[in-house]
Amino acid sequence: MFIKNRVILSKLRVRGRYYYRLFSTKTSVGEVEVSFTNGITPLKLSTGRYARFADGACVASLGNTSVLATVVSKAKQSPSSFLPLVVDYRQKAAAAGRIPTNFLRRELGPTEREILTSRLIDRSLRPLFPEGYKYDTQVVCNMLAVDSSNPPETVAINAASAALALSDVPWNGPVGAVRLGQIDNEVIVNPTRKDLEQSTLNLVVTATRSNLVVMLEGSAADILQQDLLKAIKLGTKEAQHIVRGIEKLQKDHGKLKREYETTPPLDQTIVDTIKTLSSMKIREILSDHSHDKLSRDNAISDLRQTVLNQLRDTEVDVNILQDAFNTNLKQIFRDMIFETDLRCDGRHLDDLRDISCQVSLYEPLHGSALFQRGQTQVLCTVAFDSPDSALKMDTLTMLTSGIKEKSFFLHYEFPSYATGEVGKGGAPGRREAGHGALAERGLLPVVPQQPYAVRLTAEVLESNGSSSMASVCGGSLALLDAGVPLAAAAGGVAVGLVSRPDGHGGLDDYRILTDLLGIEDYMGDMDFKIAGSKKGITALQADIKISGLPLKVVMEAVQKGCDAKSRIIDIMNQCIDKPRQGRKENMPVIEELEVEAHKRAKLLGLGGINLKKLYVENGVQVTPIDETKYTVFAPSQAAMEEARARIAGWLAAERTPELEFGAIYKAKVVEVKDIGVLVTLYPGMSPALVHNSQLDHRKIMHPSVLGLDVGSEIQVKYFGRDPVSGQTRLSRKVLTSPPPGVVRKLDKS
Repeated sequence: MFIKNRVILSKLRVRGRYYYRLFSTKTSVGEVEVSFTNGITPLKLSTGRYARFADGACVASLGNTSVLATVVSKAKQSPSSFLPLVVDYRQKAAAAGRIPTNFLRRELGPTEREILTSRLIDRSLRPLFPEGYKYDTQVVCNMLAVDSSNPPETVAINAASAALALSDVPWNGPVGAVRLGQIDNEVIVNPTRKDLEQSTLNLVVTATRSNLVVMLEGSAADILQQDLLKAIKLGTKEAQHIVRGIEKLQKDHGKLKREYETTPPLDQTIVDTIKTLSSMKIREILSDHSHDKLSRDNAISDLRQTVLNQLRDTEVDVNILQDAFNTNLKQIFRDMIFETDLRCDGRHLDDLRDISCQVSLYEPLHGSALFQRGQTQVLCTVAFDSPDSALKMDTLTMLTSGIKEKSFFLHYEFPSYATGEVGKGGAPGRREAGHGALAERGLLPVVPQQPYAVRLTAEVLESNGSSSMASVCGGSLALLDAGVPLAAAAGGVAVGLVSRPDGHGGLDDYRILTDLLGIEDYMGDMDFKIAGSKKGITALQADIKISGLPLKVVMEAVQKGCDAKSRIIDIMNQCIDKPRQGRKENMPVIEELEVEAHKRAKLLGLGGINLKKLYVENGVQVTPIDETKYTVFAPSQAAMEEARARIAGWLAAERTPELEFGAIYKAKVVEVKDIGVLVTLYPGMSPALVHNSQLDHRKIMHPSVLGLDVGSEIQVKYFGRDPVSGQTRLSRKVLTSPPPGVVRKLDKS
């Protein structure tokens, strides 16, 4: 590659031949400003200044929060059967004028907030890529600056949307994203971080032209259904301002969309042959309602292999034949739902799968539950620990969200055996982080503030769709089993969709599926997860796989999801409908301890050794509240009683003689330090420091100049205890005579 006269000539090698791509780095700088109906802070979009080697780049700014989004797509087609899109959102400490707090003082692996924001951006962009575009594409969103008022997530979505629209990458956008809040029953557009602290809603809506919804994600304080629908409508309307702004920027400064190769269509004769060989068998398998997930998948897999074996002599790549079979399978699956209003497991469109619940599975656990819905099975456990075990947030997350730590958090686990597969263990991936965060948002509004840190784990043991919403249901049961007084039981359900487009961006016909199966998620057009109590909604997330949904369909999906959620909670209440009464023997205990300031040293021990032993040997943690008060956390009542006895022993030393203020005592030196000597006035006394400044009238740098050593005896005067630190105040200096002054003779001359 070389640069000459601001023109780049890039050399590409494709199938043994070299191709040259010529483009100019000189791009005119453009900017557009988008205003919202609240009229407070406009969104600014600019291009042409940064990252001009990328296929597209844009900076989006809301207030003093700015995000740079870039998009690069390879010129060579990927052999993948799907769009290889990667979205990376990175927070930068420098954007907030900070330095990372890790040992290396630099940004390391992605934090949970970065992962969740990356998924948010991905789900807003992916549905609008044209079918058949299989080129490696990467969207990178870098935080340039962040203020304490405007959250960066929607800014990043809009920057990525504009970057794709300005690039030569084929994409059917743009989209616009806005955040909605609700304070005093009034919906607020683009609320600030302080607004969100008072808001009962935190919803992100992504929409494209013609008021088509592309993505929804949010949490709420158990708000009513009509309030949520009102916010979705307003968000979709406000997103149109952003869409028009990006279209204007694209018209003035966008690149011509590139032409790209698609996989040539398979010969129609072969397509017809595949349909002839497989269609009837596929209908038989999908009509056999006795199949479960594994038997249905095995039957379809056997049929696919049989059809491929019969077409071995066609000299067509086996992957292309397999794609043709899968396309026919998907079409038949969807057609059968339209024809019969029945699903492959025999349920009607609004029917729920069989649900069973169990609680108190294992005695040592503080709370536990097993939630089974069809072939989706989730084991949830609750663990209480000391307040020090709360989940600490990283610096940038604190600045952008205002949350310093979480005393309630949910960890979602999805091992490979849950789907009968072999996989590697290790740290949870993006999917686990996203599903866990969604389930946590679904439960958080109904969990009251606890004196403990509460960790809820949701381990998926079997999966056939909607495991995250099963985690909400199982988590609610486990918390009630642990005695947590929930504001209300919470449940969740996933709603799906199969549709037929009308050719004009709308839908000609559609069917909404309640309580989604795994195969319906894969073959369908939507996975809309809704969680909450019977009264309202606490969390939602819509993964839409087509290029936008009309508001009518979204409203209907929310209605069906809320109806199903209420039915699920009724079934859960038959298992446990209120917090478990009474304490288990292994339940933790928290007490307050008050210690006089001068006895703190006895409680702590030398270098804090007493508290360290207490934690290692008894599991008891002692945390200071202020100068005299401490919180004592014990994992059980027995541990607390043992800790009480040990602490009482430390504090109840032998009877100490009463010291008189201003009296003179003989002190024994027990340790010599650079800053002074440690002395005791009587046996068993905690050593007290006599500072160098209190040893002599002269300024001394070390006690050794006075001949003091361990074992030496000196006389000191007692001046009581320091009112703040409680330390004994002693002085030798006041008992010694000051050195005689030196008389100098003045020279009169």
